[in-house]
Amino acid sequence: MKYTNIVFDIDGTLLDTEYAVLHSLQDTVREAAGTEMPLLELTFALGITGADALERLHITDIPNTLDRWNENMGKYADTVTVFDGMRDVLENLRKAGCEMGIVTSRTREEYGHDFRSLSIGHYFKTIICADDTRKHKPDGEPLLKYMELSGAGHGNILYVGDSEYDSRCAGNAGVCFALAVWGSHREDIRAEYYLREPACLLSAITDAFRGAE
Repeated sequence: MKYTNIVFDIDGTLLDTEYAVLHSLQDTVREAAGTEMPLLELTFALGITGADALERLHITDIPNTLDRWNENMGKYADTVTVFDGMRDVLENLRKAGCEMGIVTSRTREEYGHDFRSLSIGHYFKTIICADDTRKHKPDGEPLLKYMELSGAGHGNILYVGDSEYDSRCAGNAGVCFALAVWGSHREDIRAEYYLREPACLLSAITDAFRGAE
């Protein structure tokens, strides 16, 4: 099999968190800066670390504001769901013998919030969070760290994500990239595979396997 390791981003890829992330950030900016920002002006925060997002918003007390953002996320926890069809995909990948991992811009604490309640964490062996590396997406370091810990080679990894940052991270690490169109709603991001729904991932892996024979 060409891709022995399937590595996922979380937000916009495994989990539909857009509503929760943007509304909680809107609440946090209102509290921290007294500014009411339209949701469309906050979409840049999807796919980057929380600290980077707050820095771009010129928030000065980033550590405390991050804590408050996490608290506000809790108010929208019931809006966070696993994308339709994703559980079946993960189970089929497991049965096929694929090793699955995560490379995310979430911190280790943030990673645990949704995965505890949504019960999909057991599928993933190697987890790389924002606090595991010095540099973050779009730098390739998070995927390089994944390789270091998992022992997987560049050519055996397929990284699945929804953002330009994910694509560039994969490219900088020399890893093939699959765009989760179901979460990004875009097809202008560089990728080896454009996946309209989670089930398309299985077809992409099967085609890659046939091509490697």
